[in-house]
Amino acid sequence: MRKTFEIFWNSLLFATQELRKNKLRTFLSLLGITFGIFCIISVMATVGSLESSIKSEFKSFGNNTIYVQKWPWGGGGEYPWWKYANRPNSKFKEMAPVKQRMSLASNVAYTYFNASAIDYKDVSLSSVSWYGVTEEFSIIQPVEIGWGRYLSTNEFEYGTASVVLGYNVAEKLFEKAEYALGKNVEIKGRKVNVIGIVKKQGQNMLGGWDFDNVIIIPYRFASQVGNESRSDGFMIVKGKENVPTEDMKNELRGVMRSVRKLNPKQEDNFALNDVSSGATQITSIFNGMTIGGIAITILSFIVGIFGVANIMFVTVRERTSIIGLKKAIGAKRRTILAEFLMESAFLCVLGGIIGLALVFGLTFILSAVFKFKVFISIGLFLGAVAVCIFTGILAGIIPAFIAAKMDPVVAIRSK
Repeated sequence: MRKTFEIFWNSLLFATQELRKNKLRTFLSLLGITFGIFCIISVMATVGSLESSIKSEFKSFGNNTIYVQKWPWGGGGEYPWWKYANRPNSKFKEMAPVKQRMSLASNVAYTYFNASAIDYKDVSLSSVSWYGVTEEFSIIQPVEIGWGRYLSTNEFEYGTASVVLGYNVAEKLFEKAEYALGKNVEIKGRKVNVIGIVKKQGQNMLGGWDFDNVIIIPYRFASQVGNESRSDGFMIVKGKENVPTEDMKNELRGVMRSVRKLNPKQEDNFALNDVSSGATQITSIFNGMTIGGIAITILSFIVGIFGVANIMFVTVRERTSIIGLKKAIGAKRRTILAEFLMESAFLCVLGGIIGLALVFGLTFILSAVFKFKVFISIGLFLGAVAVCIFTGILAGIIPAFIAAKMDPVVAIRSK
């Protein structure tokens, strides 16, 4: 143990001495390692943070939840929009038979979007989006209330003129969101009582429900003031605990085909969208981005390996007589080998630390620019250190073997 510590300490001293003695040469040689670590960690940290943020936002759509819609999630150049354009929207009347026939579902809700002006005294907001929802909506998709309360069972059942305002909507109408509670706003000529204000949610990259900028009203009241036939309504079906999403999707497909009276030869005229499939697509996209970042990094590390190897070859030549003296007084080959490999590893770790320091600075800049927080995970940090050590050993292995195999007499005379 003591012997190992001595080798470790001597290697550290030699590496520090090399840095002090030849600052410019060492820095330029380590540039490849620094740039490689900067590339891989910055790419992986940004991609990983973005993926984590998007997956987290996907989860906000509900776990083990299926959306019965007209349009399948997706897009791009190959998206056959003309195939789905003539499909019917989901209807409120379909919710009851779906709920009755589904054995794997715990909750079924219906909602549709619309937009209109909202007025309070002399203040008017145009084109405010609103959701007309059924009672189980908040069970599937929780709505966090900042002031007041959410819609009650009676309000859903009787279509009461009650509304829950998004934080930004309430703030624009009343200057301070909490002032909206208990006031009456006007929606399409109807007086509607504000019973609650949604707690501020903040920005969402995917858009999602965007509760800050919408209002929520009971479906039965929404159907009185809006035109459901002209809106994109859909059902949300949440599975029971521990029920696989694919099993629930298969059952729901059969139920929907039955409800819409489709014969076996007809294609589905609805889409069953679920969060897990969307998250899988996101993962595949980010995997491709990560592979691209790794390819760039490998090139940087190849340059770095040659740079560090060059330092170690020069170092072996400069210390030839010292190596001879060590071997003459009993130093074994493995000791010399270990010292040079550790020194090479220390140099690479030093280059990696510089790269990591640059990445840490970059994370603060990116977090301020983007809509998500960029962070370096512990696993990524430790992985970077491990890569530096491996690269150092790889770069120093040939010079270390040359030093270890030196004849002590020849090495001492070289001076």
